[in-house]
Order: sequence, then C-alpha cells, then structure tokens
Amino acid sequence: MIPIKTLMHRFGFILASSSLLYHIFIAVPTLADSFTVEEQGAAIEKMLSVIRRYGLNDAKTLEAMGRVSRHKFVPEKYRKYSYSDTPLKIGYGQTISQPYIVAEMTKQLQLSATSKVLEIGTGSGYQAAVLAEITPHVYSVEIIEPLLKKARKTLTENGYTDIRLRHGDGYYGWPEAAPFDAIIVTCAAGHIPPPLLSQLASNGRMLIPVGKRFGTQYLIMVTKNTDGSFTSKNLMAVRFVPLVRK
Repeated sequence: MIPIKTLMHRFGFILASSSLLYHIFIAVPTLADSFTVEEQGAAIEKMLSVIRRYGLNDAKTLEAMGRVSRHKFVPEKYRKYSYSDTPLKIGYGQTISQPYIVAEMTKQLQLSATSKVLEIGTGSGYQAAVLAEITPHVYSVEIIEPLLKKARKTLTENGYTDIRLRHGDGYYGWPEAAPFDAIIVTCAAGHIPPPLLSQLASNGRMLIPVGKRFGTQYLIMVTKNTDGSFTSKNLMAVRFVPLVRK
C-alpha cells in the first residue's frame, strides 16, 4: 500500500475517494460530453494508466474497470471529467468515487466468479457495475430513493440486469441474502455496523471507511475468521461522504 504522503508527492494532490468534490483533476479533460468509441477507448486506457501509477496492477481488477463505461454513470454536466482520477458529484450530496479508489477497493475484496458481494451505497451504480464484471452475485443497498431509481435505470440500460438492488438503510445490510463473501461500504460510518459483521461469511472480507464526517477517516479491512472472530486492518486514510441513515 502506498502511503498517502507518497501519493501526494508523486501526483501532487490529496488522496480522496467518494467525497466532496476536491480540486484534484489528474488530467485536463479534452473529451466532449458524448464519447465516440475511439475516444472512450483512449480515455479508459488513460484512466487505467493512472491507476497503474499507484502500483495497482491486478489484472482482474483492471480488466473489470476497463469494461465499464464510466461516463454513463456520471451526470452530463461532469461527463467530460468521467475518466479523470477525481470524485464527481451525482446529486443529493453524494459522489461517484475516483477511479483509483474504486479499483483499490475492488482489488482488496479478492472476488472470484462465485463470490457473493454486498455493496452499501449504490450511488450512481458504477461500483456495482465494476463488481458485476467479476461476479454475477452482486447485491446493493441505497437509502436515497431517487438515486436508486436512476442507478437501476443506468445499470439496466447498460446490460447489468443481474445486480440485485434494494431501497433501505444500509446500516442493516441485507440479512435475507446473507451470508456474503464480501461487503463493500462506499460511505463513511462512525463505527463498524454490527449487522454487517453478522452477515459476513466465514473468511469473508469487508471494506468500510470509518471516521467522522469532517475528521480523519480510514479505510478498514475486516476479515471474519473461521472461529467467528474478526481481524481488522487499517489500509489508508480516505475521505468519503457519510453513511446516510433513516
């Protein structure tokens, strides 16, 4: 894992994830709001090149990222920035995470084609689409109903019809579908929700940003051991939008 200070020195910006719209445009956008096939291919390759510069070279993750048309999940007013390494606003105080964070979190889950994964915070649907490029067993919960409706429409239009979506409070997960081999939380919680821990399968992995809204947050990896105990590891400092509750 590359320390945040190293990233700041190497790329000249503060690492951010699904967060407030920061001033961190890695590349000056040159593409129009509507992408030709050639433009999209070039933009995706440039995005993947930036991700590799972080030291992320996992083939499965990069292939999944390369197959998803990120601009389809971005509001039109920001579409020209779709493949830049920055979070973007999607409305209702929410964002689509920067590509590197999406890739890093996807890699850390260590998914296989048979993994069952739960996402907390559907947002635009982009992260769910990336997960679905690896496994067809994707479940996603979103508390903001208009966002969920829009994500469902976008996912369906782009062929992601196997993703299970639910409107609800992500704090409680999706108990009827548990256990999950992996859980990915795309918003920051003040603590790790016990209901999510209980829905992890043996040897399951959960990624969750933990911390205060305007304070320091850390991306935590939680692993459920075969004896039912849990092991946690701090992966990196991040900045996510807060977990919205009912």
